Amino acid sequence: MRDSERRIISSKKDLSTILPTLRKGDVITGIIPLREGEEHILLDLIERDITVIPSATSQLASRSKTFQARILKPWMLQETTVIYNRHQLLEATTLFHRNAIERVIVKHDRKNGGIGIFLYNNIEDVYNQSGCTSMRYPFVIQPFLPNSRDIRVIILDKYQEAYSRENPDSFRNNLHCGGVAQPYALTTEMQNLCREVMERARFPYAHLDLMLSENETLFLAEINLRGGIRGAKISTTEYKSRIKDIEENLLRQL
Repeated sequence: MRDSERRIISSKKDLSTILPTLRKGDVITGIIPLREGEEHILLDLIERDITVIPSATSQLASRSKTFQARILKPWMLQETTVIYNRHQLLEATTLFHRNAIERVIVKHDRKNGGIGIFLYNNIEDVYNQSGCTSMRYPFVIQPFLPNSRDIRVIILDKYQEAYSRENPDSFRNNLHCGGVAQPYALTTEMQNLCREVMERARFPYAHLDLMLSENETLFLAEINLRGGIRGAKISTTEYKSRIKDIEENLLRQL
């Protein structure tokens, strides 16, 4: 296809009108603003050979913690489990009891910034709540890792930086939840894990949250295309400029 035949769509203002007119070879750049339940649009675009920058996989993973856990579980805590219904939750109770896991974390899908993360004393409390309330599925459940270090990593192509987040008053280390940031020197192991995760989920750039246990075992907590840069050294202007450069470079490679 000649460049003159390829349409580059960067504005999402009239996306609902544009979508039916897109054809093979067209390109949508930038994160597509989708409402909950509209994720099927990403599948439709891929099926019609319409290129999405950043990738559809990375955009979906950024929106959904359950999708992250499904495709990135090898880098997460071993017992990280996605729960779609009460029957699966009951199965998970057996697994967690068998492995003598006490406190657990529940992550609600599509929630960021610490507001969708809940700590339970044990998985039975989660199951009991599911039977007494209209607990919303799906969600991610995993063991609570006490005294672990929370490390935020920002990778924008060759640029990378990291900082630890600590909150002496809560297990939620997010900065807007009271956490404090300190610069952190990434190890080679951390850099390799981040790059492996990004390659698997096709992230051209990313914010990654890592967990470092007391015995120095490293795990992925979450990943997102975008995130707050409070606590980071990079300025907002440079941050936006680097993302724009990455997306434009991907466009030139088509």
